[in-house]
Amino acid sequence: MSEEAGNITFKQGVRDCIPTLLGYISIGIAAGVAGVAANLSVLEITLLAIFVYAGAAQFIICAMLLTNSTTLAIVVTTFIVNFRHLLLGATLAPHFQKDAMLKNIGISLLVTDESFGVAAMKLAKKEPIYAAWMNGLNITAYIVWIASCTLGGLVGKLIPNPNVLGLDFALTAMFVALFVFQLQSVPKTKIRHIVMLITYMLICMIGLSFIVTTNVAVVLSTLIVATIGVVTDR
Repeated sequence: MSEEAGNITFKQGVRDCIPTLLGYISIGIAAGVAGVAANLSVLEITLLAIFVYAGAAQFIICAMLLTNSTTLAIVVTTFIVNFRHLLLGATLAPHFQKDAMLKNIGISLLVTDESFGVAAMKLAKKEPIYAAWMNGLNITAYIVWIASCTLGGLVGKLIPNPNVLGLDFALTAMFVALFVFQLQSVPKTKIRHIVMLITYMLICMIGLSFIVTTNVAVVLSTLIVATIGVVTDR
């Protein structure tokens, strides 16, 4: 692929990221506000966005700081919550086999649930994805996320309760929108299969929550049902 084509592909990745940016901005601001509530400075909130770069994990970290949890507990919980990113990266890796390892590492480090969802929709439509396109998608989201978290930290004192603005529901709303968009490209014959997997997911999550913590239950049920989905799809 020529350099010019690569640049166009990168720009297309940026454009394809735009529909998800409203979610990133609202969630990022809410994460910044949560950081202020956890007595973090704006610099600490920004560093958290840069190095953790995971909305759910950042909210959990702030909540655990407020409960005076140990550093080890925070690190382990963050690892468990973010473990799904290993699966996301592994799923996308086969599509970038022709690219250098460093490029693959860079892509995997910046993949989020939302960017994975956008890439999955593209693949479901039998459209190819390239490293340049993925970088455009990931880097745009990364920059907007950091800026949003920082903004949330700066105005945190003015928004003491993000729930009033509905910011606490932004993450859920974005996931639902991505899921609905992805369903539009799924054959009707597979809809029943997807509904069954969602049912299994809920049953596993509820059952496991009686044995382990809710965060661990979500991760374990995701791994179990994802494995079932791969096996039954074949």
